[in-house]
Amino acid sequence: MTSTAQAPQSGARTAHPEHLGHVIFIAAAAAMGGFLFGYDSSVINGAVEAIRDRYDVGSAALAQVIAIALIGCAIGAATAGRIADRIGRIRCMQIAAALFTVSAVGSALPFALWDLAFWRVVGGFAIGMASVIGPAYIAEVAPPAYRGRLGSFQQAAIVIGIAVSQLVNWGLLNAADGDQRGKLMGLEAWQVMLGVMVVPAVLYGLLSFVIPESPRFLISVGKHERAREILTEVEGKDVDLNARVAEIEGAMKSEHRSSFKDLLGGGFFFKPIVWVGIGLSVFQQFVGINVAFYYSATLWQSVGVDPADSFFYSFTTSIINIVGTVIAMIFVDRIGRRPLAIIGSVGMVVGLALEAWAFSHHLVDGKLPATQGWIALIAAHVFVLFFALSWGVVVWVMLGEMFPNRIRAAALGVAAAAQWIANWAITASFPSLADWNLSLTYVIYTAFAALSIPFVLKFVKETKGKALEEMG
Repeated sequence: MTSTAQAPQSGARTAHPEHLGHVIFIAAAAAMGGFLFGYDSSVINGAVEAIRDRYDVGSAALAQVIAIALIGCAIGAATAGRIADRIGRIRCMQIAAALFTVSAVGSALPFALWDLAFWRVVGGFAIGMASVIGPAYIAEVAPPAYRGRLGSFQQAAIVIGIAVSQLVNWGLLNAADGDQRGKLMGLEAWQVMLGVMVVPAVLYGLLSFVIPESPRFLISVGKHERAREILTEVEGKDVDLNARVAEIEGAMKSEHRSSFKDLLGGGFFFKPIVWVGIGLSVFQQFVGINVAFYYSATLWQSVGVDPADSFFYSFTTSIINIVGTVIAMIFVDRIGRRPLAIIGSVGMVVGLALEAWAFSHHLVDGKLPATQGWIALIAAHVFVLFFALSWGVVVWVMLGEMFPNRIRAAALGVAAAAQWIANWAITASFPSLADWNLSLTYVIYTAFAALSIPFVLKFVKETKGKALEEMG
């Protein structure tokens, strides 16, 4: 006999908090981890050529130093769920903030290439933790009616972090007279670029002390009164608190702390819902989005764009990224997650295919022909726009809400780890693939964007407007 999830009776589904601004602040504070992820992902873009020059390394070795942070991300993501279930979401954020801070200082003051790589792994571990805790925490404190928009704060913070890092890099580069190795404050400019991340890292840590713990975690450790207070804060006084706590307890009653073992089953190692989460994560990365943020300046320079202009184009791409994210935040709770994902996939196929076509032409005097150059530039912005208004937001929102309560933390950890591994695969392989055939590299990304459409249509279920206790 099978059972189905019952609609909640507490009124949570239509809850509207009296102080929505307070709930927005809580979600924004939790999403600061996303800001650090975005900042760290993009700040290295301004240091790539300086690191290559200072340590005299080739493309393959350089790619490993850039990408090695993503291994730390995968480990952090895989372990964060268990850590959060044991010590709480807030304490997990505080650990991540401390690791971010240490990593920023270490990355700014390396004495060797391996030393820089080590600190990038430490920072990556913190990013991985934050990538799991942010969406999970926001999903657990957000009223269902606002959860999609609040969940999209994670991606909004990522794209703002990317834009701010590009702006800071541009400012520091100008202060150093356009030389990434120029002297600033007794250091080389690229070192200052990496060290500046200590500021948002400390801010993230401070904010974690002023936001409440997840009510679901509090109920899991028997702190019911505090959980009721927080539920009143975030869901409003009209919600039947007794029924609401009973709903959460009922969903957790037969549960134990989620573990890797809980994810097994279904005939293909993992449960089907876990494979869907992994698929969303992998497709999000295999379209090549992070090439645009790790290597954009190097990419544009490789097809003849002036270095100063390449930094400008990188910044305009990050602005388009923000615009797309705002569009997604407006529509994610109105038209749903699946329609946005499909719209985005179609747009990405068009943008990537045009880039592949443009890059297939031979360089003339080290540059793309004018027509192909402009098409490549416009298509790159189209690709980023459609990614941002769809998969950039939708995947983070869905990973925070699609799994049943009993496996949410562990399943989110596995899906996020898969995302970081996929990110590493794309980041580490791009320089070699680009040297081999830049056009065919973009054909591969186009193919993955196309394959994401039938994947969503067949396997992904809509989660818009449902309470977390209904996921099953």
